[in-house]
Amino acid sequence: MLKIGAGASLRPFLAMDVAARASALQATRGPADPRVLRLEVGQPATGAPRAAVAAVQRALAAGTPLGYTDALGLHSLRARIAAHYRSFYAVPAQVPPDRIAVTTGASGGFLLAFLAAFDPGDRIALASPYYPPYVNILHALSLRAVVLPTGPDTRYQPTVAHLEAMAAGGQGLPDGLIVASPGNPAGTCLDADELAALARYCHASGIRLVSDEIYHGLNWDGPPATACALSDSAIIINSLSKYWSMTGWRVGWTVLPEDLVAPVLRLKQNLFISAPHVSQIAAEAAFDAGDEIAATLAGYRRARAHLLDALPAAGFRDLSPAQGAFYLYVDIGARSQDSVGFCARLLAEAGIAATPGVDFDAKRGHRHVRLSYCGPEADMVEAARRLAAFSG
Repeated sequence: MLKIGAGASLRPFLAMDVAARASALQATRGPADPRVLRLEVGQPATGAPRAAVAAVQRALAAGTPLGYTDALGLHSLRARIAAHYRSFYAVPAQVPPDRIAVTTGASGGFLLAFLAAFDPGDRIALASPYYPPYVNILHALSLRAVVLPTGPDTRYQPTVAHLEAMAAGGQGLPDGLIVASPGNPAGTCLDADELAALARYCHASGIRLVSDEIYHGLNWDGPPATACALSDSAIIINSLSKYWSMTGWRVGWTVLPEDLVAPVLRLKQNLFISAPHVSQIAAEAAFDAGDEIAATLAGYRRARAHLLDALPAAGFRDLSPAQGAFYLYVDIGARSQDSVGFCARLLAEAGIAATPGVDFDAKRGHRHVRLSYCGPEADMVEAARRLAAFSG
């Protein structure tokens, strides 16, 4: 038998498995049948901003050659991202364009960050529940994920106390810490003081902080805090996928500390060459789509409010604080201790695709499911109606 590398032994990303089953089920349904409602993946229904699409159309009509760009990305796009940090955040972060790398989605950013900042065997801490590819990418790179079980008492977010407990318990401090605010799947946020405390502790302790900020702008209880303004050693990951509704364009960025700019440049030259030129053109124009994005956010707020009102009335009373992103992490323990089976029944019987909690927390996720409310607003209203009728 031929060898298969250890990096290939990843757990599946169950959200994508559910998505495939939902698509297959929808394909069997006729025009008169109820549609499958897609609450399993974080893919906005609105599509790229019109300004982004128009910019690409102009480039194609003008015959603009689309090829390799500078490895770190178009200078004009990097300058536009730097301007975004000055205008978007309450405490402006001075981010020079030469510390920004345009990446092939946030996923490409994580791969570059982990390769540049860590060595095989290094230990990277993260709060549970967590976004599954964090752990899977770490595993593929022979890095070790150290899961910090969190709960409602810290809004499912890591704290300095978690790190201190690791050291006091004999584990030692990790080499890195991933934070996500707003987080996926729980939709909770670190406030500025909490993020600042983590950033200070990590910098002083030699822990590389990796801040996932791809849901910034989707903050419902207050403005987001960026690690750019709090730490010179943190790595920031962001993307056009969520706030700008550009998942399929596969374009994101990292803001790098000075000591990682050259390593990421070399890695990017060799692994990706550059992010897609056409997507970078679209991304630059998307930053001017404020009115269109505001309308999308208003729809998310309405869908969130409707589900937060309707789900408890339907018997789903224990919900994570929905402070940001577009997810609800729902405790189904009163109905089932098998989130995989529950989601399979929900799809088959109610036509609702949802992601089982074990995707995000292998030990405790059997009693949770994640619902995404970034689909069509009418679908969220219909989902609430079907959930109320679902016996489970």
